[in-house]
Amino acid sequence: MTDQPLKSAFELAMERLRAKDTAAGIEARPLTDEQKAAIAEARSFYDAKIAEIEVLHQSKVRRVADPEARALMEQEFRHDRERLVSDREAKIARIREHRD
Repeated sequence: MTDQPLKSAFELAMERLRAKDTAAGIEARPLTDEQKAAIAEARSFYDAKIAEIEVLHQSKVRRVADPEARALMEQEFRHDRERLVSDREAKIARIREHRD
């Protein structure tokens, strides 16, 4: 028996993913401080935008009594929120891919 502690399922999964990446020729490079700062800024910006549209949406919904109009507003809100989340993730991916 070895003296090493047992690994969690997460640790085992991460090892398998790293091995798969290595076999595929994908090189893991840590993010630079500039990239970390840019990612934090992007997350902050988009989280603020999402919070803003949520507050505006709640304000509008409170003034509308018609269920059909509310349903349409909910659908528009979900669409806008999904777009912002998608934009945020795309921006973060671009930041991660950019290497100086």
